[in-house]
Amino acid sequence: MTPWHQRLLERGAGFDGTAVTGFGDARGELAAARDAAVVCDLQPLASLRVAGPDAEEFLQGQVTSDVSELGSGATQYSAWCTPKGRVLANFLLRRVDAETFELLLPEPLLAPIRKRLGMFVLRSKVALADASERTVRIGVGGPAAAKLIEATAGAVPPVLHAVSLDGGALVRVLGDRFVAIVPPEDADQLWDRLAAGARPVGFPSWKWLTVRAGVPVILPATQNQFIPQALNWDAIGGVSFQKGCYTGQEIVARTQYLGRRKERTVLAHAESTRAQPGARLFSDSFGEQPCGTVLNAASAPDGGTDFLAVAQITAVDNAELRFAATGGEKVSLVPLPYELPAAAAPRGRLT
Repeated sequence: MTPWHQRLLERGAGFDGTAVTGFGDARGELAAARDAAVVCDLQPLASLRVAGPDAEEFLQGQVTSDVSELGSGATQYSAWCTPKGRVLANFLLRRVDAETFELLLPEPLLAPIRKRLGMFVLRSKVALADASERTVRIGVGGPAAAKLIEATAGAVPPVLHAVSLDGGALVRVLGDRFVAIVPPEDADQLWDRLAAGARPVGFPSWKWLTVRAGVPVILPATQNQFIPQALNWDAIGGVSFQKGCYTGQEIVARTQYLGRRKERTVLAHAESTRAQPGARLFSDSFGEQPCGTVLNAASAPDGGTDFLAVAQITAVDNAELRFAATGGEKVSLVPLPYELPAAAAPRGRLT
C-alpha cells in the first residue's frame, strides 16, 4: 500500500487490493453520485507513458484518434486495435508535453498492452513505461461536480480539455466527470479541498458514473471482440476517419463507408446482478444465438444494475434484449446521454 492509500485508509476507506471499495455506506455513496458531487481515488485507472522524440508519430500509426491534433495538455478518447480492427484497449489519451503522452486505461490491461505495443516500437525513439506511481488520479463526478470544480480550480474546462490544478492537471471527461492528475505529494491537500464539497466514495460509484455517461471500457473479458464503432467510439470522438493508416484502419474504415454496422453499444438496466462483463444477451428474433455482450456493469443507486452492452441493432430496435436465454430476464433500455451518428446507406464493395 502506498503512502497515499495509507492516508485514505486513515480517512475511513475500505480496500480490495489497492482499489478503494468505499467509505462504509455503498448505497449512500451511489445516491451522492446521482444527486450531488463525489470524490474518488482512481487507482484502478493506470497510467501508461509513451515518451520520446518519435512518440507522436508512433502513436499516430497505432491508435484510432488523430494524435497530431492533440495540443499540449489536451486529451482524446482513443483505442488500439488488432489488424482486424478489433479493440484491444480503449483509453483516455493525454499529451503531457511535446514528446510525452499518457494513456489512462484499466490496470489489468496495462502490462499486456505495454508489452504488445512495445513490439511495434522497432527503431522508433520511443519508451513505454508504467507511470502509475508517478501521479495520483482523483475523480470528481456527479451533477454538482462542475460547481465544485469551479470553486476549486477557478474554471471549468470544456469536455476533453484541461486546466492546471495543484501541480498537475484537471481533465473534463464525458458525463459530469473530471479527472485530476497530480503529484503524490499534492494529493492530500487536493483531496481535502474536494472532500469539503463532495462525498468521498469508492470506485464502484465511479464505475456507475462511467456507465451512465455511456463510455464503455474494454476489460480482459471483452478484448479483441468489437470494432470501435460497436463501442460508439465514433460518437464520442475516439475515431478519426481523416487521418492516415493505423493498425486496424482498413477494417474500421470499410465498416464506416460501406454502412455495414450491425452492432451498437446500449445503456440498459436490469433488476438482477447477471450483468457482468462478458455476459451474453439474447432475443426472440435471434433464437438460441446470442445477440449481445455486456461490457461494463455497476450497481445502481435505486437498486438493480445499470450496464453497457454491445448488441445487435435489430434486437435493440425491437427492445427484445434478455439475459441467459430468449425466455430470460428482460432488459430495460435507457437513453444514451449523446446522439449516435446516422447510419450510412449500405453500399457495395469499394473498388
